[in-house]
Amino acid sequence: QVQLVESGGGLVQAGGSLRLSCAASGDIFSISTMGWYRQAPGKQRELVARIITNGSPNYADSVKGRFTISRDIAKNTVYLQMNSLKPEDTAVYYCHVFSRLVNYWGQGTQVTVSS
Repeated sequence: QVQLVESGGGLVQAGGSLRLSCAASGDIFSISTMGWYRQAPGKQRELVARIITNGSPNYADSVKGRFTISRDIAKNTVYLQMNSLKPEDTAVYYCHVFSRLVNYWGQGTQVTVSS
C-alpha cells in the first residue's frame, strides 16, 4: 500500500506559477512511476507529467516548456513546478503512483488560473 498526500494548489492569475507537491509513504520501495494527472470539469482525466524511476520525464504536449516534474527520492516526494499558467490549466490535479502493478491516486488539489 502507498499513501499519497498532495499540497500546493490554489488560485493564480494567468502567467503566474504554482508548485505542487506529493509525498508518498508506505510501500515506497516498489514505486516505478510517479506523476501528475489533471481533470477539468466535463473532461476526462489526462496525463500532465510523469517520471519513471531511472528514466526521463514525460510531458503532455500542452505543458511542455512550462511545467517541470521532479522527484526527491530521499523525501519520497514528487513535485510539479508550473510556470506561465494559462486558464486552460484550470483543473483538479491528482498525484499518481504506480507500484507493484497497482495505481494509487492522491486526493486531488484544485488549481484555478484566472484570466
